[in-house]
Amino acid sequence: MNANILLIVFLPLLAAIIAGLGNRALGNVAAKVVTTGALFVSCALSWPIFLQALGGGMEPTVVPVLHWVTSGDMRFDWALRVDTLTAVMLVVITSVSALVHLYSWGYMDEDPDQPRFFAYLSLFTFAMLMLVTADNLVQMFFGWEGVGLASYLLIGFWFRKPSANAAAIKAFVVNRVGDLGFMLGIFGTFLVFGTVSIPEILAAAPGMAGSTIGFLGYRVDTMDVLCILLFIGAMGKSAQLGLHTWLPDAMEGPTPVSALIHAATMVTAGVFMVCRLSPMFETAPVALAFVTFIGAATCLFAATIGTTQWDIKRVIAYSTCSQLGYMFFAAGVGAYGAAMFHLFTHAFFKALLFLGAGSVIHAMHHEQDMRFYGALRKHIPLTFAAMLMGTLAITGVGIYWLHAGFAGFHSKDAILEAAFGRGNEMGQFAFWMGAFAALLTSFYSWRLMFLTFWGKPRWAGSEHIQHAAHADHTAHAGHADGDNPPAQENAGSDVHHSAPHPAAHEGTAGYHPHESPLSMLIPLGVLSLGAIFAGWLFSHAFLDSAAFWNGSIFYNEGLIHAMHGVPLWVKLTATVVMLLGLFGAWLAYIRNPSLPGQFVDQFRLVHRFVFNKWYFDELYDFLFVRPACWLGRMFWKLGDEGIIDRFGPNGVAALVAQGSGAARRFQSGYLYSYALVMLLGLLAALTWVMM
Repeated sequence: MNANILLIVFLPLLAAIIAGLGNRALGNVAAKVVTTGALFVSCALSWPIFLQALGGGMEPTVVPVLHWVTSGDMRFDWALRVDTLTAVMLVVITSVSALVHLYSWGYMDEDPDQPRFFAYLSLFTFAMLMLVTADNLVQMFFGWEGVGLASYLLIGFWFRKPSANAAAIKAFVVNRVGDLGFMLGIFGTFLVFGTVSIPEILAAAPGMAGSTIGFLGYRVDTMDVLCILLFIGAMGKSAQLGLHTWLPDAMEGPTPVSALIHAATMVTAGVFMVCRLSPMFETAPVALAFVTFIGAATCLFAATIGTTQWDIKRVIAYSTCSQLGYMFFAAGVGAYGAAMFHLFTHAFFKALLFLGAGSVIHAMHHEQDMRFYGALRKHIPLTFAAMLMGTLAITGVGIYWLHAGFAGFHSKDAILEAAFGRGNEMGQFAFWMGAFAALLTSFYSWRLMFLTFWGKPRWAGSEHIQHAAHADHTAHAGHADGDNPPAQENAGSDVHHSAPHPAAHEGTAGYHPHESPLSMLIPLGVLSLGAIFAGWLFSHAFLDSAAFWNGSIFYNEGLIHAMHGVPLWVKLTATVVMLLGLFGAWLAYIRNPSLPGQFVDQFRLVHRFVFNKWYFDELYDFLFVRPACWLGRMFWKLGDEGIIDRFGPNGVAALVAQGSGAARRFQSGYLYSYALVMLLGLLAALTWVMM
């Protein structure tokens, strides 16, 4: 087993090195074969470990790699720890990553830099595997920063595109803010426990409950401070409210990158970290309340924005923010098993939705604006079927009495039941926020489906465009949500009546939709199976089996019983709000497409506020970016140029220039002048000696 674990982790790194260094000399096909083959081998080796855990026979295994650091009292090795929690993450990461690699064969087929792209994908996967197999906090931080670096490379993969570069930098900088908190949490943990070994910290954590520590001049609860600092790192990596602004901009990268970041790797790192350190968090009630509040607030906040966006990838991106909020407030109320279960199911249906969106974009000649879609189910039926499975999964379609449903039905419902069953005020807050967010999730998910696959075609070359009146388009496209045309979106305008006729839109001009190649459809089919069956197959193990987790997370037996004992109306809430959201989307985009425009006319300020993402970017620009630029400009002009350069290199250079000018006057070139100067100098010297 030890050899298998080493292969799982290091095969992606080896493939990344080969593809990255070989690059174009290696060739596109060879680079793709090496990286994709390595990921499928890692995936094949990961599943037996997970199945062993399902059988209840998963004992923690530590595989030493090498001696790493010895510095004073700090000693730790580089070792790979595999237990049930790690086994879950291994199958999620390697399965989704392998399918993303295969999918990219078709999606990136025309890109000239394919070896570089596949090398980045494999590097990303290796960094995430390092994170989830960490045996100590420093090793976890190594993987933590590794996925940050790889995300920067992947988001900015099309580096000649200014918006991609800006998005990559934004992701990197925002994550550095969260990582500062994570580093302080690691430093504080070592200060308190005298070790960075995760098993030793978790064993000693209960004994630190109720202790205090000096922090910023105050005596505060030790474990609350440490856990809040660690969670700030999770807020950045998992795009929670306040540090979420990088995630939608990450859509500037290729669609397979979006699927990998949002479904299985970077954004789930924060959830994994909280669950891994759950015995620590259980000793910190204030920190748990903070986690619950941030998760519930993010859940609702992101869902509201998803209802107004036009870019198909951004709708799914905000959906990711929202679903991560569910995972965090589940952890906040103590339902770590439910949080990991939703992480597991979410990986399948969110990867499916992103890759399905990529297939739609591929079919529509890289057009991402849903106002230029419509009636595509007839042209790309396989992609439509896959997207439908993903939508049924994320909205939680199922039948309670049969205990049968798609993936989200099992995991999301369990989270809502856990929040209600917790019985405290923060749990109630999370339940109602989660229930309302579930309604909005259903609405924006079916809105995406109806605008994309139903209705009348709104792309150039369709019969509708050839014969429809401009008023028809205004009702379906420009007025669909009553918002601005693509050219005006960045300005935040809500002039929705002037949306351009899609026949003039360059992205789809004279182009007919077509189904994606087999390399893209096979991953969609496999992920569809996960979206359908993952919840039903594994719900008992994740939620009701302490033997399955075998001590790898904190398992609250009392909360599990409380979940099962909640009233029937609580158990049916998710289903009811799902149906309400579906009905609202059908009414607004199929039955009466003029309703969204009427709504926006009536609530223009509310719509503008939500469409502009609650103005977080503008707020941060005012509070942080502009003052930082002003401060930097002041140091540049006043400090650097006005003082340092003036009295430093520029001042010295000016002094030398002036001295040289004075010296030049004595360099006349006449012999008698030099003789006179020498004579005067000699007389002066003799006079000084005599005196």
